[in-house]
Amino acid sequence: MKEKLCFVVCFFFLHASFFTLVLSSNVSYDGRSLIIDGQRKLLISASIHYPRSVPAMWPGLVKAAKEGGVDVIETYVFWNGHELSPGNYYFGGRFDLVKFAKIVQQAGMYLILRIGPFVAAEWNYGGVPVWLHYIPGTVFRTYNEPFMYHMQKFTTYIVNLMKNEKLFASQGGPIILSQVENEYGYYESFYGEGGKKYAQWAAKMAVAQNTGVPWIMCQQWDAPDPVIDTCNSFYCDQFKPTSPNRPKIWTENWPGWFKTFGGRDPHRPAEDVAYSVARFFQKGGSVHNYYMYHGGTNFGRTAGGPFITTSYDYDAPIDEYGLPRLPKWGHLKELHKAIKLCESVLLNGKSVNISLGPSVEADVYTDPSGACAAFIANIDDKNDKTVEFRNTSYHLPAWSVSILPDCKNVVFNTAKVTSHVNVVAMIPEKLRQSGKHVKWDVLKENAGIWGKADFVKNGFVDHINTTKDTTDYLWQTTSILVDENEEFLMKGSKPVLLIESKGHALHAFVNQEYQGTGTGNGTHSPFNFTSPVSLSTGKNEIALLSLAVGLPTAGPFYEFVGAGVTSVKIKGLNNGTIDLSSHAWSYKIGVQGEHLQLYQGDGLNNVKWTSSSKPPKGKPLTWYKAIVDAPPGDEPVGLDMLHMGKGLAWLNGEEIGRYWPRISEFKKEDCVQECDYRGKFDPDKCDTGCGEPTQKWYHVPRSWFKPSGNILVFFEEKGGDPTKIRFVRRKVSGACALVAEDYPSVRIHSKGDDKVENNKNTPLAHIACLGETIISAIKFASFGNPSGTCGSYLKGDCHDPNSNMVVEKACLNKKECAIDLTEENFKTNLCPGLSRKLAVEAICR
Repeated sequence: MKEKLCFVVCFFFLHASFFTLVLSSNVSYDGRSLIIDGQRKLLISASIHYPRSVPAMWPGLVKAAKEGGVDVIETYVFWNGHELSPGNYYFGGRFDLVKFAKIVQQAGMYLILRIGPFVAAEWNYGGVPVWLHYIPGTVFRTYNEPFMYHMQKFTTYIVNLMKNEKLFASQGGPIILSQVENEYGYYESFYGEGGKKYAQWAAKMAVAQNTGVPWIMCQQWDAPDPVIDTCNSFYCDQFKPTSPNRPKIWTENWPGWFKTFGGRDPHRPAEDVAYSVARFFQKGGSVHNYYMYHGGTNFGRTAGGPFITTSYDYDAPIDEYGLPRLPKWGHLKELHKAIKLCESVLLNGKSVNISLGPSVEADVYTDPSGACAAFIANIDDKNDKTVEFRNTSYHLPAWSVSILPDCKNVVFNTAKVTSHVNVVAMIPEKLRQSGKHVKWDVLKENAGIWGKADFVKNGFVDHINTTKDTTDYLWQTTSILVDENEEFLMKGSKPVLLIESKGHALHAFVNQEYQGTGTGNGTHSPFNFTSPVSLSTGKNEIALLSLAVGLPTAGPFYEFVGAGVTSVKIKGLNNGTIDLSSHAWSYKIGVQGEHLQLYQGDGLNNVKWTSSSKPPKGKPLTWYKAIVDAPPGDEPVGLDMLHMGKGLAWLNGEEIGRYWPRISEFKKEDCVQECDYRGKFDPDKCDTGCGEPTQKWYHVPRSWFKPSGNILVFFEEKGGDPTKIRFVRRKVSGACALVAEDYPSVRIHSKGDDKVENNKNTPLAHIACLGETIISAIKFASFGNPSGTCGSYLKGDCHDPNSNMVVEKACLNKKECAIDLTEENFKTNLCPGLSRKLAVEAICR
C-alpha cells in the first residue's frame, strides 16, 4: 500500500511540475532577477546542443542535468544545419529542434533559445550557411542588406516555428529567454559605423518578433532597452549590466575548454568552477549558464575552428558519451543545492559587504522576515585563512567560498569536494561479423585527377571559395619534365619539394607515391611543407590533395579568411629552383569515393570493391568497408582509431566525423601532472595529453547500430592499419571517495533525492555505480590519514582497522551508498590533533 501511495504521490508531483509550464507564463525582469508569474527566479542553466548528440540521448541528458540541480537547458540554433540552401529547411534527426524543446518541457524545465543566428561555438563557419557568402555583395555581421535580409528571414522562421508549437513561455512553453547575435561586442568596432548600426538593428529586429519573453545579447555593451546584455567568461562576479534595471545574467561559464587536433587536452578543476559560480551569486547574479554542461560530438564535418576536434567533450559535467563526469557533476550538484537554500533571501533581501581581513570578504543577505544567508570568500590564491564572522571562527581554504544559508552553518565550501570520483574504462571489443572476424572490402583511389578535371588554371585558387565546403578535399595537379642530364640523377640525390599554404593541410604525391603531409594547427593555419622527392627522366606528375579541417568560426570578416596552396617550388635542379606556382594546374573538387557515395556502403552502381581478410596497411587514399555486429552491452560506444592516419568515418551512412589521432605538438613539460585549482583559470593552465594522440576515441551513438549487419566505412587519406581498429565501450568500472571530517555537507544522499538535511553537518563519503552495475568489492578503505589519489591510495600511519568492515557493511552489493564520518562508525580517539579523512575505492560490476 505504501508503494502504491508513493507512486500516486510521486506521479502527481511529477506531472504537477510539468503542467505548471503548460499554462502561459509572464516573463519579465528588473535589476535583481527574472520574474516569472510574479515570482523572482534564481536559475541554474546548462548548455546542451541538440545536434552535438542524437535524439535517443536527449531525454537522458536532460534528466542528468535536472538531477544535477539544473533548472534550465540552453542551446544555440544552428542556422547552417537547418537552412541547407536558401529557403530549403531541414529539422530532422539531430536537428529536430522542436522535439528537443518538447523533451525539455516534458522534464518540467525551462529553455533558453539562443537563436543568433551567428553562434560561433567552434561550429563550422560559426553556424552561418556557406551559401550566404556567395550571394553577391554580402558581408557577414554588419549593416549589410543581403546579410540582414537572410538573418531576419531565418530568425523569423525559427520564432514562428516555436510559436506554432506553442513553445514560448507566453504560450505555456518552456522558452523564457531568447538571444540574438553572439559576442558581437568583441568585433563591433572592426566594422565601424556599420557595426554600431547592425547591433542596434539586430536588437530591434528581435524585439519586434513579439515572442512575449525577453531577449538577451551576450558581450554586447551597447545593447538597447529592453534587450539584456549578459556576460561570457571564466568569471563574471564583477560583471555589471549596462543598465541598473537589468538582471545580472551569465550566459557562458566555461567549465572546460575545446580541443584542437595537435593541441593539448584542457581541464578546469571542479573546485574552480564551483568558486566562480558561488562568487557570481555572492555578488548578485541571478541566472547562470554552464557552457557546456554536455559538450557532445562534432559529427560529420560540423567542427569548425579550423582544427577543432570531432570530440567536443569540453571537460563538461556530463561527458561526450552522456555519463556524469565525477566529481565535477556531483560537486556542482551540491553547490546548486546550497545556493538554492539561499534563493529567497538572495532575491528578495538586501546585502551588505563586510571585510573580514586581507583577501577575505562576506556578502550578507537579510530580509524583514529575519532570514539571513552569507557567502564568505577567500580570494587569496595561495593562503588559507581563518576568520571571525558573527562571533564564530571559520576556516577557508585559499581561493574558496563558504556558503552559510542561515549565516551560521557552512553547508558547502567550493574547495572541499565531497563528491565521489568515477573510474572510467574504455573496454576494447574486436570488430566482429556474426561473431567471427570481419572481412574487409577495399577500394584504392589514384592520386590526382580522376575522370575529367573540373577546370584548369594557371596558378592557384582559394580552397574554400572553390569547394564551397561541399567537401574537405581539393585535388590540384601539374607536371614537370626532367631532362636526362640533370645532375641529381647521376649523383643519386633528390630534389626538394617546397610548398607554402595558407591552410589547413595537404597530402603531397609525386608520380602516385605519397611524399608526406603538411599541416597548420589550431593557432596558426598557414604552413610550409618541405620534402625530398624522387623524380625520374621525362614527365613527372605532382598531385596535391589540399584539405580543409573545419571553416573559421568567428572573428572580424572571418568569411573572407581563405585556405589552400599559394606556392610550389622544386629545389636542386640544374637550373636551381623552379617555381611551379604559375604553371597550368588541373583541379578536381572532392575525392572519387565521395562522388560514388561509398560512405553509403554499396555506393553507386559499378563500384568494384576488393574483398580481403587481411586488408592492405599503410596505403593512402584507401576506402575500407566492413560489416560488423553491434558491440555487446548497453554502454556508450566509441571507435579506437589510434592506428589509423587521417580521414572520415561512417556507420550505416551516419557521419561519425573526421578522425585524426594526431600527436600533440606540445612537449611533456608543457602539461601538468597535477592541477592546482587555486588562482584564475585559463585554457592553458591545467592541460594534459602533451606528446600524445589528440583524439583516438570517436563516439558512435548506440542508436545508430542495428543488431547486426552494420556497415562501417572509412576513407583513409594517408595510410593506417584497419585491422587494429576496435570498438570501445565506455564503462564506469569503479568509484572513489576522499572526504575529511571537517568537510561541510548538505546531506545529499542520492541523485534523485531532493531533500536537504543538515544533520550536525556531518560529512558523507558517497560512492555509486552506473547502469546495471553494483558495488561488488571494496578495493581500498582507510579512515585516518591516507594519502594518494583514486587508484593509488595508501594507508597512513594513522588508520582505523575497522575501516574496511564499516565500508563493506554500508556498500557491498548496493548500487550506491553513503558512509557517515561519525563516531558511530569510526574510532573517536584515533590520531588526536589530526584532521582525519576517509578514502574509499570500490569496484563496480
